[in-house]
Amino acid sequence: MIDIEKRRKVMQRSIKLGHCICNPKQSCPCEIFKEKDICPCAGERLEQAVEEVALTSLVEKAGCASKINQNDLKKVLAGLPEITDPRILVGTNTCDDAGVFQLDETTTIVQTVDVFSPCVDDPYTFGQIAAANSLSDIYAMGGKPLTALSIIGFPIETLSHRVMTQMLRGGMDKLREAGVVVVGGHSINDENPKFGYAVTGIVDSSQIITNDKAQPGDALVLTKPLGVGIISFANQVGRASKAALDAATQSMTELNKTAAEAMGEIGVTCATDVTGFGLLGHLGEIVSQSGVTAEIYVDQVPVFDEVMDYVSQGVISGGVERNREYASARVAAAEDVGEEITHVLYDPQTSGGLLICVPFEKADAFVSLLKEKGVQHAAVIGMITEKSNGKILLMNSTKAISANIIRQVEEVKPAEESSSLDCCSGSCCEPVSAADADTAPSSAEKQFGAFMREVNKPGAVPLRTKELMAISLSLLSKCEPCVKIHLNKARAMGITEEEISEAVWMAISFGGAPIMMFYESIVGKV
Repeated sequence: MIDIEKRRKVMQRSIKLGHCICNPKQSCPCEIFKEKDICPCAGERLEQAVEEVALTSLVEKAGCASKINQNDLKKVLAGLPEITDPRILVGTNTCDDAGVFQLDETTTIVQTVDVFSPCVDDPYTFGQIAAANSLSDIYAMGGKPLTALSIIGFPIETLSHRVMTQMLRGGMDKLREAGVVVVGGHSINDENPKFGYAVTGIVDSSQIITNDKAQPGDALVLTKPLGVGIISFANQVGRASKAALDAATQSMTELNKTAAEAMGEIGVTCATDVTGFGLLGHLGEIVSQSGVTAEIYVDQVPVFDEVMDYVSQGVISGGVERNREYASARVAAAEDVGEEITHVLYDPQTSGGLLICVPFEKADAFVSLLKEKGVQHAAVIGMITEKSNGKILLMNSTKAISANIIRQVEEVKPAEESSSLDCCSGSCCEPVSAADADTAPSSAEKQFGAFMREVNKPGAVPLRTKELMAISLSLLSKCEPCVKIHLNKARAMGITEEEISEAVWMAISFGGAPIMMFYESIVGKV
């Protein structure tokens, strides 16, 4: 029941001030009083506040696209004093996913906070995503999350409290799945809903995973597909299909816990999670902090179904351009890399996957382990190739094969011989650099490239076995550069000399003495 006397006193004050006392932006009487006969300043609420609401319709920027962009954030952080406390093992200076603090000789804590606006319409599901996203930073650092504090902004005067309850319940259920306890929280009356958590965990100080340990020879593994930002924006403008929304939602609610456990098993030292700054924004921090160059093979990057269709229709959020504005300074693309895929690489992700640097020789086993554990979309999407001031090269995998062949041949051939190649396959060894890749392939080359892409994928035959086969076939083809290339590659993958020797003798068993003499002319005695 409305307290008329209380209303009268409150409204008299507001009218005298010329502003509502609960919202100085409004005059009194306000629009809601005129339309609904309700005075929020007097504590009155609609008897049936909105319970069925599309949360994304209440915000301008959905999900992690609502975060401040890297360019502006860097300017803000540059104006802050440096923190030099020796107990801080990982701080803001490396722009990592979470902070790491040494409590004592035996206890190291890892802390993060993440809050963003709704990326889906359902309150319970949004709560789950907010929790999974907040936990992701802890997982990316190799930590184990323990406790969480909720942080929520909510328009309590216009939406039912039951909507807020569902958001909190969704988050608590997801945290319970992760073995994390909610110990409290903080709420703000805000017309734009937003939700997230401050999370505290522990990490072994000798096993901290950071973004500044990438090394040449590392493979880049991504654990979730890209495109949730584009799908969320498509939903806001009424273009997203139910199938696309369901796929994105399933991914966003999925914890990165399993992938983090696999990182611990394989012995990873460098990783990050892919969220609001997009794949290229977060990879940009890895290459910058580690001082390396990364190649991304755009045709190997997992992308959600329908995303490329949305991009072709111009369904690209402003978050893509904000990320591009900052990260593109480090990025160069080969001419055969289409602009549409670059939009996806800059797309802000909400509760995205982990981007993991793993030694090349372990990459095949690592991806297999991830898939055995249920991380079905895990894929090798690139390589760390060399030390530099921090660069990212975008190319198709066929161009990457060419570039790597050239690079490896130059390492094994004398300088006076490196100007030309005498290779058996021609197209696969064409002298194309990773930096420019400036020759447009013919139709036949494209078809051959597609064939090479398929042949060189991990499949029923492990990559190690394929490399040993390549040594044998190179010998039988009497391709000297190819033999040297594949010998180097095999050794880089950790293939033993005994295994290589058996592959060589297999070729000799088929080709006879001429093959043995050819091999001896290259490397010496078998």
